[in-house]
Amino acid sequence: MADNTAAAPRLGVIGFGNMGGAIIGGAVAHHVVEPASVTIYDPNASAIARAKDLGLTAASSEREVVESSDMILLAVKPQSFVDTAANCGSFDGKAVLSIMAGVTAERIRTTVDGTPRVLRLMPNTPALVGAGAFALSSDSDFTDAEKTFAKELFESIGIVEFVPEHLIDAVTGLSGSAPAFVAMFIEALADGGLKEGLTRETAYRLAAQTCLGEAKLILDKNMTPAQAKDMVTSPAGTTIAGYAVLEEAGFRGTVMKAVSAAAQRSREL
Repeated sequence: MADNTAAAPRLGVIGFGNMGGAIIGGAVAHHVVEPASVTIYDPNASAIARAKDLGLTAASSEREVVESSDMILLAVKPQSFVDTAANCGSFDGKAVLSIMAGVTAERIRTTVDGTPRVLRLMPNTPALVGAGAFALSSDSDFTDAEKTFAKELFESIGIVEFVPEHLIDAVTGLSGSAPAFVAMFIEALADGGLKEGLTRETAYRLAAQTCLGEAKLILDKNMTPAQAKDMVTSPAGTTIAGYAVLEEAGFRGTVMKAVSAAAQRSREL
């Protein structure tokens, strides 16, 4: 693949769980890849069944995936990487996409056989509904055509930002971990509604839709969070009364600490 006009690579996927399945499912649905060009391996029978439903080829081993592909998506847990790598054979001349948290490109190169080109990235679980946030390493040694293909692959189910690899851990703390924080916030909002008399079903739906809508407003209107906040915060009104409580409780500082703690844990992995 010498230039951006090259044909799409044959894609291999090792690990076809929720995230691997979401990425490839989105890419197939948006015609970024043809099902016949994708080979997957996963030891789980239900994962293989999902792959076959998409028209993908199911391999019998990790090595078969590597040998039949130009670009390989490593979508296994970081703890499984060493064992997985031992089963793959040579990655010489291959392009490797990795979503493994805490596993650096250098560690991938020194662990696998051969000398692959490596691009690390951090996805998040909203990719399961086509609303993911992906950070791709800008200092990868992928060719320009491979970077373009990777960008198209992940844009098919979300937004893509390029960051230096040393900031991937920061992304892990932010968009990688924050879906859990947002879910906690939605649950807390709903519990507040429950306390005030709403049914749980109604409270959950209102809280979740409010978070979804506010995020869409900020992105679609290219607004800062402060601008969006000011739209609903009037003098001596209901919102500023609640806002003051959050400030007094150290809400923003606590969230910042949570992001930093998650990022640090990624570094430790």
